[in-house]
Amino acid sequence: MSDLQDVHAQLRNAILRGDFAPRQRLIEAELAERYGAGRFVIRNALLQLAADGLVELQPNRGARVREISVDEAVEITEIRRAVEGLVAARAAEQVTDAQIEELHALGESMTLAVEQGELLRYSDLNATLHSQLREIAGHATATRIIEQLNGQMVRHQFRLSLVPGRPSVSLPEHLAIIDAVCDRDSERAGRLMGEHIGSVIVTLRTLDDQARSMPQVR
Repeated sequence: MSDLQDVHAQLRNAILRGDFAPRQRLIEAELAERYGAGRFVIRNALLQLAADGLVELQPNRGARVREISVDEAVEITEIRRAVEGLVAARAAEQVTDAQIEELHALGESMTLAVEQGELLRYSDLNATLHSQLREIAGHATATRIIEQLNGQMVRHQFRLSLVPGRPSVSLPEHLAIIDAVCDRDSERAGRLMGEHIGSVIVTLRTLDDQARSMPQVR
């Protein structure tokens, strides 16, 4: 029978993959059968996911996948802007010669993905870059905060990756961040990361405005 941390990890990954839709109810009995776990383990995994911000618990109605509004997504991204700026600056201070080579190679892969129109691959490489910068920075608390915030943002991040023209904006931003980190310029790296995350906020708001202006189907 699966233990608590195993079930928590599996269920969390399933939510992030989109196996469960926003606002979908999570029935304990069904989850117990799906993951081969007892109801106690499932209930505690749901409590942890609620603390992660991925699930909401409703009195007398059980749990459901939490839906993140655009307004909340913007607030989350504003926090990310501050923390990821710190991470980029720290990465510039800590980066080794070997890691500089890896970052340049990653930048080349991102450029190729955009040139070939491979948007999903570019999105994956984007996530790899941010993860690699966190690893280089070695700031455990910042990493924990960002990973929790990213978990709540996953669906909005997927939408952003498919926005027409978005890669042509974000790619130069990413390459500039890579250059600053590889130049070991912490001030420039932090500033450029803040500007990059700021452009994400602008795009989120634009998507929201577009959605609001579309005629409603009745």
